Amino acid sequence: MLIHASCADFSGAGVLLCGGSGCGKSDLCLRLLDAGARLVADDQTIVENENGALVARCPERIKGLLEIRGVGVVKTPYVPETRVCAKIVLRPSVEIDRMPDFQTETIENVPVPVFFLDGFTASAVLKVKTIVAIVCQQRKVVS
Repeated sequence: MLIHASCADFSGAGVLLCGGSGCGKSDLCLRLLDAGARLVADDQTIVENENGALVARCPERIKGLLEIRGVGVVKTPYVPETRVCAKIVLRPSVEIDRMPDFQTETIENVPVPVFFLDGFTASAVLKVKTIVAIVCQQRKVVS
């Protein structure tokens, strides 16, 4: 299934960055790459259920390409696939609950944790890294 999302990988833990045009998917993906993540796909991602795991890949025609607003489309090192651990929906801070309830979404018959972030905030990269740590059970939300 093709979805409108960028995807980055942290050591085998993939995050889908979702949201409308101009919400910051590519911008946040670029900053995640600078923080040690690897590109899987920018703006369009193929997701498939493989033995109960949601796997993300890049469509062939855009492999290794990242759009950087104000610069252009840039060839970028990438990994061919990742196992999705979380979906991150990008939206303005005023639309995000301060203390949200845990949410999941079923994608291709696989439950995926869903988080909401403002991708343009200074802490967005650290929040994504924290989300990955939570989902991979290296950290825990206590309230």
